[in-house]
Amino acid sequence: MVKKALFVGAAVLLLVSLFAGRGVISYATTAFDKGVDTVKNSVPVKFEIERARRMLKDLAPEIERNMHLIAREEVEVAKLERELDRNEKQVAQSREEILRLKGDLESGDSQFVYAGRSYSAAEVKRDLATRFEHFKTVEATGEQLKQVLRARENGLTAARDKLKNMLAARQQLAVDIENLEARLKMIEVAQTTSEFNFDDSKLARTRELVEEIGTRMDVTEKLMNHNVEFSGRIPLEEPGQPAADDVLDAITRHFSHQPEQSALATSDTH
Repeated sequence: MVKKALFVGAAVLLLVSLFAGRGVISYATTAFDKGVDTVKNSVPVKFEIERARRMLKDLAPEIERNMHLIAREEVEVAKLERELDRNEKQVAQSREEILRLKGDLESGDSQFVYAGRSYSAAEVKRDLATRFEHFKTVEATGEQLKQVLRARENGLTAARDKLKNMLAARQQLAVDIENLEARLKMIEVAQTTSEFNFDDSKLARTRELVEEIGTRMDVTEKLMNHNVEFSGRIPLEEPGQPAADDVLDAITRHFSHQPEQSALATSDTH
């Protein structure tokens, strides 16, 4: 499928090269864009995830290179800080010495003694002028060092922030790739499940049969319970013996056919 999509993209490029009209080129460009989309859509998602993983892995050398540059810049900034510190100390000492000589000259003396040696006012003045010129050079150098140090510190801070953001972005991308891979696995499982086509008609018929058998057994059990209930009653009469009411009726009917005995029985009672 990928080869087919690449072939489509090549064919679109060929069409662009064949037609020179602006309108035709516009149509060809649109077709080319669609061809590119076709190629992209034809690439398996799993392959694209692996490609993203490799691209993320390829960021490691760039990150290491930036980390090396930052470490080197930190060393250079530290050297600048030490140099600026020495400059500031030198400027402070030179200022103190210049102000001392200036004060001595303003006293009006013609001779001055320094470190056990005597100097004239003119010598002191020349030395003061030399010191002052050197002081201005050192002071200007210090200002330049401050500017350079400030710029490099700003650049170092920006580089650190960029590296920090890059590391955070790489970590987030790693998480995103893992999430994409997990989603892909879920989609693959869902697709695999949807491919199964079970015929549950037999299952339904079997369930109906089981329910029917259960119903028949329930009916049989109920009938058996009724028979047991009726057969378990206590017999109140002898088998074949008529009930008391039936006996009286039978006697009455029997003697109603014998009038003499009935009359005799009546006279005896009187």
